[in-house]
Parts: sequence; structure tokens; C-alpha cells
Amino acid sequence: MEVLSSTFLSKNHHLLGVSSIRINHVKRPRSIITSDSSFNIFETVKELITSTTQTLKNSPQSLKKVHKKNKQSLLQIIFKSFDDSICAFMDSPFRPSIDPKNVLSGNFAPVGELPPTACEVVEGFLPTSLDGAYIRNGPNPQFIPRGPYHLLDGDGMLHVVKISKGKVTYCSRFVKTYKYMLENKMGYPILPSPFASFNGVAASIARLIITFARVVTGEFNPLKHGLGAANTSVAQFGGKILALAEYDLPYAVKLTPDGDIITLGRHDFRSCEPFSTMTAHPKVDWDTGEAFAYRHGIVRPFLTFFRINSDGRKQKDVKIFSMERFSAIHDFAVTKNYAIFPNTQIVLNPLWIFRGRSPLGVDRSKVPRFGIIPRFAEDEREMWWIDAPGLNMLHCVNSWEEDGGERIVIVASNIVSVEQVFENIDLSQLRLEKIVIDVKAKTMERYPLSDKVLDLGVINPAYAMKKNR
Repeated sequence: MEVLSSTFLSKNHHLLGVSSIRINHVKRPRSIITSDSSFNIFETVKELITSTTQTLKNSPQSLKKVHKKNKQSLLQIIFKSFDDSICAFMDSPFRPSIDPKNVLSGNFAPVGELPPTACEVVEGFLPTSLDGAYIRNGPNPQFIPRGPYHLLDGDGMLHVVKISKGKVTYCSRFVKTYKYMLENKMGYPILPSPFASFNGVAASIARLIITFARVVTGEFNPLKHGLGAANTSVAQFGGKILALAEYDLPYAVKLTPDGDIITLGRHDFRSCEPFSTMTAHPKVDWDTGEAFAYRHGIVRPFLTFFRINSDGRKQKDVKIFSMERFSAIHDFAVTKNYAIFPNTQIVLNPLWIFRGRSPLGVDRSKVPRFGIIPRFAEDEREMWWIDAPGLNMLHCVNSWEEDGGERIVIVASNIVSVEQVFENIDLSQLRLEKIVIDVKAKTMERYPLSDKVLDLGVINPAYAMKKNR
């Protein structure tokens, strides 16, 4: 649930060190996006009448196609009118965490795309041997929201710094997801947000109804195409560069020789079992080329673990039925022999929608747990759970084994004030901890690593699942 995530993609598949440099690039204006709130219904109706009249002389088949198109256009007019009414009359006053004027300001103000642009090195130098690209992902709305908006709602935008032969280019591109293309065609945002859309009882119920109506009438198809924004992280494995968000499949992207980045499409790892979501934080073993991932479920099994082999093909699901209710597991840990899942106090309760609040929230009465399972398990029979009071893990920096596999060590961020995680992440007090699990005794010890707010730690991926300083 980070604001951004990034990775360095080296031509030689390892990170290269470089002394400090400073790079300037052409300054671009702030967002070129606009809010298309104007809508001339009379011109639209006039166009529909003219179009229908001109086709009366055509064949019945052509007339049928035009009738279908006009019917869809009228539905879009109706749906947009309802959207406008919800925003104007039903929404409760915006809290700071969902007020677009507050959220999309300062460093978080939206920006537009920029094609590959040459940058000038004004201090230091770039070794000619440094050849690769740094890619950052983060939410960035293509349209100014008309209603409530949360920081995590934006469309995925990839920022790319490509370095080759001592020269640098920078570009930024939206990930062309199904959501992005659909809303781009409509001219305004239409898809609901689990973080912001349920703002008051009337607005919550109305948005549920209009979303259901849009699906039924075929305006969009979330079951077939997903609704993810691919706005959370970037990963490279199975021969692909992937933009990810945990409520959809990842989108494969391609880096061009001139430093541009192109969306290739939604990627299912050639799976023979249909699936529609996966974590935004898969773990990649650079020694074997395998990746490990999981997905949530709103019904049992609430957690499903799976592996992606070195050829980029998804393997058999391992369904975890021992997780008794939905938990928003945003990240997990993997070592040489184990996968470790945090079962946090962040939960899903659809009934909260009818109270006018997000279905995602915090249950302070729940005791957090950690689930440990062999990473090559065929089923969950060898999985065991350990209580972890006060430990709501958000991101894992790294994890490894010690003492011949008898101890699991995890370096991760803990959300100390978990009730603030969606409302004001600055106040949630993310602190790095070292977590040590005794595999035989099935006990846990915790050691604070810093009293400062720290999160989103990144290591050289070649050291993933190995002990690092």
C-alpha cells in the first residue's frame, strides 16, 4: 500500500554501484489532465437523432448496430448524470484522507506523461559500464476526481530513468490497464474505490447500485478484464517486466531502446487454472529464477499460495483454509525453505458499506498471527501459526534462515498505530523490526531496529532470501 515502489533493471541482471551524481532534466508542467465535467446533453441527443435518421435507408443489420450504439450512449448519459448527482448531493463532507484538494497537492499533485527526454549530468559522472534502467511505479490519476479520492486510487504511472554509455533519458508513462483505457474512453473516472467511494450511507449504496448497473448493461466486465490500476510496484521475473497491484493480475511492460516504456497487456503466467488477482509483492529467488506469490479471496479459502517457475509459468495452487477470515496481507516473506504470511488486524467487512464506510478497516480485537508453510508445500498440512500481538507487518525488506534452518529472520515494517493506516499514514508510525522465529520451539522474538519512522526498504535483489547487513 505504498505510495511508490521501484526497481533497477540492469542489463547484466545485477546492481552496479556508482558514486553520487546529480541529473537535471527538462522541467515539465504539472498535470495536463483535465476534469471533463461539462456535458451538453442536447447536442448528444441531436447527434443520436441525426445518426438514426441517416441509417433508416440502410440495411436492417446496420440499423441494429446503430440502435445498439445509441442505446449504449444514452446509458452512458444516464450513468454520468447519476455519478454527478451522487458527488453533488449524497457524499458526506470529505475527510482529509479522501479530499482530492488535500490528497493531490504538493509532491502528490498529478503529472502528465513525458516521452523519452535527454537529461544533462551537471555534477559527477556516469561510468560507461553502467547500463540499465531505474523504474518507479506509483498512483497518479489521469483525471481530476469529481468525488472522494484516496492516495492509493490513482492510475499506475511508470517513471523511467535509462542510463547507457554515459547518457541519461527520463520518461513517464501510464500503465495502459483495462481501467485506464475504459476511463480514458469515457472521459472521466467511473470505477469505485474501496478506500474512498463509500463515503456516507446514501453515497455508498448509490455507488454500489450504479456499479452493478454498469456491469449488467455491459459497460465494463470486471470478471473478464479486471479493474486493477497496476499502481503499486514493479518486478522482473520469468522474462517479463511487470507493473503490479494486488487486486488484479500484473501488466507486462516493455522498455524500448530509446528509453520509452510500452504496456503489453494483462499477464496470467500461462496458467491452466483461471485466477484474477495476485500480490503486488512477489518474491523472486535470483538463484533459481522462481517467484513466489499469493492472492486473497473474499470467501474461503481467504488465502492461496502459489509458485511461478523460472520459465514464467504459474504452478499449482496451495489453498490455505486455516486462515479463518479475510486479512489484508499486503506483503509476505520467503526464505530458502519457508513462506511466512502475516495475518494482520486489517480486515474486510462488506457490511460496513451499509454504514457508509469503507469495507476495509481495522479490527483491534483481533490478535495478529504469522503463518509458516514450506515454500514447496503441495498443500497446507505442514502449515503452522504463531500469535504475534501488536505486530501488523506491512512490508518485508528481506528474510533468511540461520542455524541450519532452525531460525527464520525477517526484517519488516510494523504499523504501530494501525488505525491510522488508511486515514493518515504519516501517523501510523511505521517502524522497522527484526523478527526471529524459532522453527522447532514455534516461538517468536522481536527486536526494534530504529525508533524512527521507516518503510519501503530496498536491498540488492541478488541478496533476497539471504542474510544481509
